[in-house]
Amino acid sequence: MAQLNLTLLVIFLSLFLSSVFVKSSLAEHNPQTVSYIESSCNGTLYKDLCIHCLAKYVKNYSTIDGPHHLAHVTLSVSLSRALHTRGYLLKLAKELKTVKNKREYLTLKDCANQITDSVDQLTQAIKELSRFSQHGSTINDDILWHISNVETWVSTALTDASSCVNSFTGIRMSKRMTAIKVKAQNVAEVTSNALALFHKYELSSQKSAAITTKNP
Repeated sequence: MAQLNLTLLVIFLSLFLSSVFVKSSLAEHNPQTVSYIESSCNGTLYKDLCIHCLAKYVKNYSTIDGPHHLAHVTLSVSLSRALHTRGYLLKLAKELKTVKNKREYLTLKDCANQITDSVDQLTQAIKELSRFSQHGSTINDDILWHISNVETWVSTALTDASSCVNSFTGIRMSKRMTAIKVKAQNVAEVTSNALALFHKYELSSQKSAAITTKNP
């Protein structure tokens, strides 16, 4: 019981310190940037993670220039996490192949395939986002079609990452498998946030297109 209470205390302190770190990082920037990041992350499933990722980006690269730039940043974060996790999984798969634990190896291999698919989907989404950003700020049916493509790819990337996480359900979790699941879960969470933020961008683009059509 004492051990359980200690574990819960450690988790609580970790969450508290993470929240303090996020707020202190944002405090370094002007109020407008702080407000934009916090309002953008409202409605995401993992708000603190969303704020942390955006605050880290702003700290390194100065600012976020509007909804389109925000969408690009969040997708880049997702791709970076997916690439890192894929590299980790592929390296570990080589090691496990020589170990007589076929179940762990097959679970890991399946997870690596899912994360690899996420990498491919996110790469396609970022390329598509970059393409239609070159057409200017005018929103039309062609741009909306590209935006819809991006949302489909990000949604598929989230499904792939979530499938990797779900593949661990019902199996005995060693420390190694727990670490793998945590990394895959992180990919799923940042991708979930990216999808939520991109969905906001899509809705605002649709409204802009409707106004343009109504007032040519």
